[in-house]
Amino acid sequence: MKYKIYLLLIIILTVTSCRKSILDKKPLDLITDETVWNDPNLIDAFLTMQYSLSTVMVNETPDYYSSWGSLSPISGSSDLYGCEHVYGPLIINNMADEGKGGWDITGWASTYKAGRMDINSNPLPWWESAYYIIRNLNMFINRVPNSPLDKNVALGKVAEARFLRAFNYFNLVKRYGGVPLITNVLAINDPKEKLYPPRNKEQEVYDFIISECTAIANDLGTTKNYARPCKWAALHLKSRAALYAGSIAKYGTVKLNGLVGIAASPNNYFQASYDAAKEIIDNGGYALLDGGGDKALNFRNIFITKNNSEVIFAKHHNYIDALAGGGATWGYDFIQRPKPHAWNIGMGNVPYLEMAEAFEYKDGTTGTLDRNALESKLWSMNELWGNKDPRFFATLWTMETPWRGGMVDFHSGLLTPDGTLLGNQNQSYQGVSAWGNQWFWIGFGTGFGVMKYLDEKVDIGTTFSNSGTDYQIFRLGETLLNYAEAAMELGKPGDALVAINKLRIRAGIATLGSVSMQQIRHERRVELAFEGHRYWDLRRWRTASTELTRTFSGLKYVLDYSTRKYNISVIKGFDGAGDIPTFTERMYYFPISLSRTTQNPSLIENPGY
Repeated sequence: MKYKIYLLLIIILTVTSCRKSILDKKPLDLITDETVWNDPNLIDAFLTMQYSLSTVMVNETPDYYSSWGSLSPISGSSDLYGCEHVYGPLIINNMADEGKGGWDITGWASTYKAGRMDINSNPLPWWESAYYIIRNLNMFINRVPNSPLDKNVALGKVAEARFLRAFNYFNLVKRYGGVPLITNVLAINDPKEKLYPPRNKEQEVYDFIISECTAIANDLGTTKNYARPCKWAALHLKSRAALYAGSIAKYGTVKLNGLVGIAASPNNYFQASYDAAKEIIDNGGYALLDGGGDKALNFRNIFITKNNSEVIFAKHHNYIDALAGGGATWGYDFIQRPKPHAWNIGMGNVPYLEMAEAFEYKDGTTGTLDRNALESKLWSMNELWGNKDPRFFATLWTMETPWRGGMVDFHSGLLTPDGTLLGNQNQSYQGVSAWGNQWFWIGFGTGFGVMKYLDEKVDIGTTFSNSGTDYQIFRLGETLLNYAEAAMELGKPGDALVAINKLRIRAGIATLGSVSMQQIRHERRVELAFEGHRYWDLRRWRTASTELTRTFSGLKYVLDYSTRKYNISVIKGFDGAGDIPTFTERMYYFPISLSRTTQNPSLIENPGY
């Protein structure tokens, strides 16, 4: 066990910004288990490290790196692009119908999106890292009650550890279905059946998560720390997990004797989700951020204003480059930015036209464009997008979006007054270039980028690991959507309507007179766009095989010099002939993988692999 402590302390001292007193301790080769569990600073540092290692908190990022050229502390991989500083937070967005990857380094996500997932590979792995963290948390839960910490402090710390353990199990079960539930520290001389445990049923894992959240909620207290879980964070995790379990019980199929699928009544889970969300809404003291005035700016501020009224639980970041030995930072908003860009790239996610169309107009009419009418005339951007749901402008950047004193320009062609089409990058007419400023590795993409989480007032344009924007793990907007969906599943459309209209009022669009499940799911799509929910939602509703098996589109803009309007054409089949998105039935669960089932013969592989 000592080598585990040594490893963690090395990671703590090289990765985190701990208090100086920790650095004044005995040499690492003299630190024993007893030293750690009798030192309040080391106890806290040990727990803090489990937050850092739980990278799935940051939009499903699969790995963590502490410095340039370092190996991952857990996997030993040197693939820096899967970490939270670079491409890691983008992967889950590319897996859904929100968009695809823009950089060439993101191309492998398209491989899985095109259905080429097999027994040896899957996207967003979370197994070895999860069980490494779970082992550490089990050790913490076992040792801290007997430490010199004040009993109430110890109770709260153990509750935090149990929350993190439940969070990691949630990220396992939503990927793989049933997984081994391990709640005690295993020793190398334990019986073989303990060291090589079989998978628990999917229902047992969800029930464990829900019961843990219920048990620890009050021990976490109601004080809002934002970067650490409080009672309301535990209830939010409970609401989310119970909603997932209810959906799987209702829409899924039980296979492998319950290793995947849930045979229990879905309404019990929907009720648990509803109750937990309602308690947050009624008693949590949170409020939708609504500063009035510019509704689009207000929605943008949700994601760039630290500790605002909507934040329940967040990963805090600062502006010190983590990969140069600094603090907790990430690179999502550097990668997503439009040009001007330090690396002349940006646009890590390329949103589809269909994602843009999902945003309604302010009066509540559909945002779906008439493709024939679209290509039949010249358009100004105000004519095209002027009355869109303000969340559209806060979520996406597109042609003529203002940015850092200039504007985004996607045009890729210039029509001169005599009817000549200039299509070459080096051509121009009367000082107007044939190409706009947003060309990058895959051309002009779809004509859209991701605005959410971008703060144009902050200059982080030099490297991809010095952003200070916090990442919101739980926020009230999702709580209301969980509540609305659970209410609708329970036959309470009135409650669902109230929750959905709160979001629409804050957004600045027409309220609904009645609501359907389809409208609730649609509201969830636009409100939570690019926050890592869409892919999992489609899986739990069992609609991914339809929604993610299709081609997607983009827009091409040609500037008309005389009118300064645009001739717009639809780019069809944007993903390309060889990478058409395809979601097969077996992909509702990731493969356990041949390497894991070989190491542990007690593990049964998921269906279809």
